Order: sequence, then C-alpha cells, then structure tokens
Amino acid sequence: MKDYHEPVDEMQPEDRNYVRALASLKEEIEAVDWYQQRVATCTDPQLKAILAHNRDEEIEHACMTLEWLRRNMPGWDEELRTYLFTSGDITALEEGEGVEEVEVEKSAVDESPAAAGLGLGGMKG
Repeated sequence: MKDYHEPVDEMQPEDRNYVRALASLKEEIEAVDWYQQRVATCTDPQLKAILAHNRDEEIEHACMTLEWLRRNMPGWDEELRTYLFTSGDITALEEGEGVEEVEVEKSAVDESPAAAGLGLGGMKG
C-alpha cells in the first residue's frame, strides 16, 4: 500500500489507524484547496455557492479528523493547544512569548451557522 513506508505487518493496529487518519486529513485539505480554487474562479453565482458549500464541508471533515488525531495520536494535543486559538506572532508561540488565547464569546457559539442550521441555537439557554 502506498501510504506505508515501513512493513505494514510490523505496525500495530493503532499505527495503521494513524496512517488512515493522516491520509484522510491530507485528502480533505487537498479537496479544500481544489474547491477554493473553483470558488475563486467561478462566474456562475449558483455554482459558486454550491462549490463554497462543498469546500466548507471538506473543512468540516478535516477538522473532525484533526480532532480524532488530537485525541488519539501522541503529540497532537500539546501542539494544537500551543498554536490554535491564539493571536499574535505564531512563530513566537513555541517559546511561549506573547501568548494570548482568543476568547470565544458564548453568543458567537450559540449563533454559529452550524448550530443554527441544526436548530441547536434555540436549545442553548
């Protein structure tokens, strides 16, 4: 199999799952790129909206896979906590310089398009 660089029979089941997740993440990111290019160049408004919707679905899939990696593959949780949802110079975060967490307002979460589309916005007190 092309995704393996080491003998697959020497890998543990969790290692094969990491390969699956990483391959899926790469595919989702590549799909986001393709759709973004199509959105950027499409001249038909309806098709442009469909392509943007499809791009956003691929972003959702990538994020779900990234979360699985964070929960399951060593190293991801620490690195994502270092770099995501921060502001300032990204390259300075590794040294812990100027770290500011971006606070997400509860109202912004409640009014998210995803939550509203599922009718969840009204369920949140």
